[in-house]
Amino acid sequence: MCLAAIALDLSRRFPLVLAANRDEFFDRPAARLGWWTPEAQGPEILSGRDLAAGGTWLGLSPRGRLALLTNIRDPVRNDPKAPTRGSLVTRWLTGEQPPDRYWVHASLSGHNGFNLITADFSRGECHWMSNRHGYARRLDKGLFGLSNGHFDEPWPKVRRLKADLAAALEDPAEPGAEALAMRLLAALACREGAPDDELPSTGVPLALERELAPVFVRTADGRYGTRCSTVLVTERVGRTLVTHVWERTFAADSGMALMRRATLRDWPPRYEVQPVAVPVAAAAGSVNSPVSESSDTAPAPARAAAQPTGSAATRLVRPRVRSLIKPARVRSP
Repeated sequence: MCLAAIALDLSRRFPLVLAANRDEFFDRPAARLGWWTPEAQGPEILSGRDLAAGGTWLGLSPRGRLALLTNIRDPVRNDPKAPTRGSLVTRWLTGEQPPDRYWVHASLSGHNGFNLITADFSRGECHWMSNRHGYARRLDKGLFGLSNGHFDEPWPKVRRLKADLAAALEDPAEPGAEALAMRLLAALACREGAPDDELPSTGVPLALERELAPVFVRTADGRYGTRCSTVLVTERVGRTLVTHVWERTFAADSGMALMRRATLRDWPPRYEVQPVAVPVAAAAGSVNSPVSESSDTAPAPARAAAQPTGSAATRLVRPRVRSLIKPARVRSP
């Protein structure tokens, strides 16, 4: 990918929303969105596929993992012999390593500069990592943007896409998942540029910085541009999560766009929480217990077993999970 905005747990109805564009040379072959197996006998993933070097730029796994990759634009440090960065996504989706260990592996593998968002919703975790940064950063509830610079760096197109996503989630009309997706796909098609004084300086000529400034990119020679737009929307339907993925692909020599869509029920999975002990209300002797009378000759009731001093009856209850990302632990001072 070259541009993405992601909203985590900002909306009760739509706890996960992602909008992204992939920019690439048009002569680099790629497969459209679909299920495929990166490794023999390995698990399937849902994503597009780079047919030139392998790997992908954005994908998810049935087990609840998601990954999103952008390149860091740094022509001075770019090594043409470096391994493909697309393998970082597939290895995360098919692997089981925790993010801190995966970051160590990824940052030492000789790749050119990258940003990588990794989520494991079965653990309630989401992180951003980069081989230009010293550690994997945990992402909590929020709205984040990413392009070919640093994480959440306020390039004009990053600001624009984040604003469009925020406005769509705040729409009082509360459209359905498909209406939300169509609105975001329209935002991803924006070709408006930016003033020169707002452009980043990434080491390429100013004329090229101008061509790469819009959300939707198409260079003057027609050789490079936005190859596909992807929108992922997770919608809460009752107590069920339903995730829809739309991918719109573009060709260099055609004004037509092709659309693919996938729907996953009960995805992403919810993380588990430990049960907690809660007090059990006393069955008798409370301030709301009814008062009754009996004859003096009636036998005295048996005395209930005494509770130890300072203790109360409890039962274990598993709290309901209401977010995709597990709340961060509060450290003791």
